[in-house]
Amino acid sequence: MKVVVLILLLGLVCAAQEAPAELDPTQITADWRSILTAADNKEKIEEGGPLRVYMRRLECTENCSSIAIKFYVKFQDACFPLNIVAERKGEVYRTGYMGANFFELIPISDNALAIYSENFDGVTTTKVTHLLAIGDGVTQEEIQQYEELNKEWGIPTENVEDLTGTDDCPP
Repeated sequence: MKVVVLILLLGLVCAAQEAPAELDPTQITADWRSILTAADNKEKIEEGGPLRVYMRRLECTENCSSIAIKFYVKFQDACFPLNIVAERKGEVYRTGYMGANFFELIPISDNALAIYSENFDGVTTTKVTHLLAIGDGVTQEEIQQYEELNKEWGIPTENVEDLTGTDDCPP
């Protein structure tokens, strides 16, 4: 099991084509809303899917060495709040939710943030992305940047789900 986790972590680190800039806590700590999500296994992010989440807040601690994450999941049309903490190892964060998750944050603009994640559920690895916004929406340019990132990560455009119409969870 440790070997699988190490391979996943190594793969995620090697997948980064260039070293991302140091994260600025002021860019990350905010109230965020989920706008779009995508995955290479679309079933995981469809309504009722285990990786369909509605983000609410990211908060960097200790210069982003860890991030407190507040989000909702929906089960049978009921919203359930979750709070988790992700620990940073290099440019990659690790946390447990529906398995082991390794992710990185990619600021797109002052009001938009992309998250690339790999979820290992004990059997398979699923690539998942999220486009988050401060406020209720994003620009077409921010969506295009998100779509380009999905292409780089091998996630088909037809696997993108719009979360704005189904997010009726509390703020």
